[in-house]
Amino acid sequence: MTTSGRATPTPGDLVRDPVLMLAFGFGSGLVPRMPGTAGSLLAVLLFPAIAWLPLSGYLAFLAVVVVVGVAVSGRASRRLGVHDHGGIVIDEFAGLWLALAGFPATLPWLVAGFALFRLFDIWKPWPISWLDRRLSGGVGIMVDDLVAGGFAWLILCLFREVLLPWAGF
Repeated sequence: MTTSGRATPTPGDLVRDPVLMLAFGFGSGLVPRMPGTAGSLLAVLLFPAIAWLPLSGYLAFLAVVVVVGVAVSGRASRRLGVHDHGGIVIDEFAGLWLALAGFPATLPWLVAGFALFRLFDIWKPWPISWLDRRLSGGVGIMVDDLVAGGFAWLILCLFREVLLPWAGF
């Protein structure tokens, strides 16, 4: 539980606890309806700040986010006494940023990456649903969103490498 004894932290809890602040996506996970979508939207807004990195630097940054995400989401989940609390959205940041890896920070790619990532994250086709049911802790919280991000990335790559050239772009 949080220091205030609530299963869902307050904004004050986040300010006092950096683990909860990171896990709850700087407060975006406190949105009462669709916190995962809110976290994904904040991740899209932050994407241009990291998209300028060379791909190797971007992937290194993403690896750090994943490692930190596993740690903080696991700790936040234990503190709150809830496995994969809906407000824990650092996994959405990592999944969305994986989906957009190597793509420019332009509106069409951002919209497509966001839509595909949210589709796979909400729909949870196999193996995402299987992983979501079987893994626990910080790894369990993070891995289904990373696989959803990987699926979205593959679709974006297919579109960029096959469909756009075929259409003459």
